[in-house]
Amino acid sequence: MISSEQISELLEPYGFTQSKVFSDGVRTYISILLRWNERISLTTVTDPAEIIKFHFGESLFAIHSVPIVNGRLADVGSGAGFPGLPLAMAIPDIHVTLIESDTKKATFLSEAVRELALSNVTVFRGRMDDLPIGPSGFEFITARALGQHKDLLNWSSKRLSDVGKIILWLGESDAISLSNYAAWQWDPPIHIPGSKRRFLLAGTRISD
Repeated sequence: MISSEQISELLEPYGFTQSKVFSDGVRTYISILLRWNERISLTTVTDPAEIIKFHFGESLFAIHSVPIVNGRLADVGSGAGFPGLPLAMAIPDIHVTLIESDTKKATFLSEAVRELALSNVTVFRGRMDDLPIGPSGFEFITARALGQHKDLLNWSSKRLSDVGKIILWLGESDAISLSNYAAWQWDPPIHIPGSKRRFLLAGTRISD
């Protein structure tokens, strides 16, 4: 299994400094992912080093570049758990809701949360529209390569707190297109290290 030193080196370009607890969690997650990936399609990336870079590194890059701090975060279309699980592992003071409509993937997420002992994570099996609207809203809403951008933005506008941000992991063309989307104020797209044309795009609602 990949060492803590290797994990640290792989995550360094993304501005994340890991702890022993975090590296242990990464190894546990990779073991769960590869075991489940034999039964259901969760990822085409199966090399541990690539999982750390492509999945963990790109997720964790948002922590200092957005930034993401404590609060409530909804991860829409979590799939194998990215970016929500790495963010929950790295920021104990944040509460993450993983939203996943596929039953098998939601079951995987619940198992991963249980084995990782993440008390700050809730798995919601269902579509984003089925998630009840809370009294105060989310400080962060994330989605990685989800698509359905118009629906996601409309949904997010009703579920973000007054100071909340939506954070999207996108290809270059989608990042440019969404930067012009009305009713939102967007930060400049941030290029993700190690990628050719993948970007982070963060935005806030424009008040009526």
